[in-house]
Amino acid sequence: MINNLILMDGYGVFVWSSFVITFLVCGIFYYKTRKTLKKYEKEFAKEIENLSAEQKKIVLENSKIASKILSAYNKTI
Repeated sequence: MINNLILMDGYGVFVWSSFVITFLVCGIFYYKTRKTLKKYEKEFAKEIENLSAEQKKIVLENSKIASKILSAYNKTI
C-alpha cells in the first residue's frame, strides 16, 4: 500500500521531486522576502529616529503601519 503511494506506477520520482522542489523554492522566496522586509523596517526605523519629536508624533499619528513597525523594531533591539 505505502509502496504503491510512493512509486505511483513509475511516476513517483517525478511527482515527489516536484513537491520537494516546489516547497524548497517557496521556502527560499519566503526567507528572502522576510529578510528584505526586515532590512526595510530597520531603514525606516532609522529614518524615524532622525526626525524631530514633533515630526515623529505626526508620522505616528497618521500611520498605523509606522507605529507597528517601530514597536516591532524596538522589541528586537
